[in-house]
Amino acid sequence: MPRGARTSRGPTVDIDISITSTRPPGPLAAAAYSPLRRPVDLPASDGDDRRVSEPEHDTPGIAAAREAGIPFDVMRTQRARSAEESASFQGIELHQLLRTIVVRRSTDNYVFVLVPGGRRIDWPKLRVHLGTRRLSLPDAEEARAATGYERGAITPFGATHAWPVIADATVGADGGRIAIGGGGHGVNLHMTADDLLRATDAIRIDVTEPDG
Repeated sequence: MPRGARTSRGPTVDIDISITSTRPPGPLAAAAYSPLRRPVDLPASDGDDRRVSEPEHDTPGIAAAREAGIPFDVMRTQRARSAEESASFQGIELHQLLRTIVVRRSTDNYVFVLVPGGRRIDWPKLRVHLGTRRLSLPDAEEARAATGYERGAITPFGATHAWPVIADATVGADGGRIAIGGGGHGVNLHMTADDLLRATDAIRIDVTEPDG
C-alpha cells in the first residue's frame, strides 16, 4: 500500500526513531549526522484529517538533540494553526506540548521560556525570577537573529546561541513525555521531561498561569 494512504486504521504517520548517541552529552549546537529513520504507522483518531509528509533531512534541532545524547522520537505533521491543533495532530494532550518563547532581558540578552499548552507567561513572576523590572518580546526579525529560527519553529535545540532556559514548574509534573519544537514547522521532538531539562540545563520554576 502506498505510504500515506488512508486505511481502516487511519493515515500513515512517519516517526523518526532516534538512536541515543554513544558519545558523551555535548552542547546543543547543531551536529552533522546522517538521519537514522524507521517509518512507523500510527492510527489516527476518527475524523483526524492530518497529513504527514515523508521524512526529510535533519533540522538543526534534531541534530542537536541527538548530539545531546538523549533518547527522543521525531514527529512530523502538517503545519498546525494553533497549539490545540498541533497537539491533536500529534495525538498528545495539550499540556504535553511546549512552546518555546524567546524573551528579551536587555539588548542582545535573551532567555528561552518553555510554556505548556493551555498556559501563558506570568510576567510579574518572570520579572521577579530574573531580577528585572522590564522584559519584552522581540519582533520576528529580532527573534530569528537571536535564535536562528523563525517564529513558530523556535526551540533551544540547535539555536544559534545557547540562551538560558526556564521551564515552567508544570513541565513534566505528571511524569509523562512532552513534545517540543524540533526546529521546523510541523517538526516536534517527543522525550521525557527529565531528559529535556537535563539536555537544556533548564531551571524549572513557576513562571506561568492558566491561559484565559
